[in-house]
Amino acid sequence: MKLSTRTRYGIRAVLELAENYGKGPIQLKVIARDQGISVKYLEQLMAALKSKGIVSSVRGSKGGYVLAKSPDQIRLSDCFTCLEGPIVTVECIENNNYCLRTSDCIARNVWAEVQKAVMTVLKSMTLQSLLDKSKHDKNLHYQI
Repeated sequence: MKLSTRTRYGIRAVLELAENYGKGPIQLKVIARDQGISVKYLEQLMAALKSKGIVSSVRGSKGGYVLAKSPDQIRLSDCFTCLEGPIVTVECIENNNYCLRTSDCIARNVWAEVQKAVMTVLKSMTLQSLLDKSKHDKNLHYQI
C-alpha cells in the first residue's frame, strides 16, 4: 500500500493548522510555502477537507483556513479517508461478488486483517496526538 501525494500533502497541511490551532486562520500561500506544496494543489485538498468538515475557511484580508474542530477531535482516519478514500486492500473484501474464489480464498482473510489493522491505527490517532508525539521526540517532524 502506497500513500498518494494527495494524502501526504493534505495531512501535512492539516497538521500545520493543528499546530497553529487557536491562533487564527492561515493563508493557503503560507501553508503552501511551509509545506512545499503548490497553492493550486493545496486549494483542491482544502476543498475536499472543507467538504468533510475537517477545515473551515475564513474570508477577508486576514482570512485563510482553520481546523473546524480542535485537533484532539480530528482523527487521522477522518483525514485519510477524506483524501485517499476508503481503505481497501483488495476488492473482494468490499464486494463478495468481485471474485469467484471469495468464499474459499485463504489469502482474503489476510488482506481483511491488514485492512482492519490499518484502520485501527488511523482511528487511534488524532492530530493532537501526532503533535504531542513530535513535541515529545524533538527529532520527529510531521513531514509525511
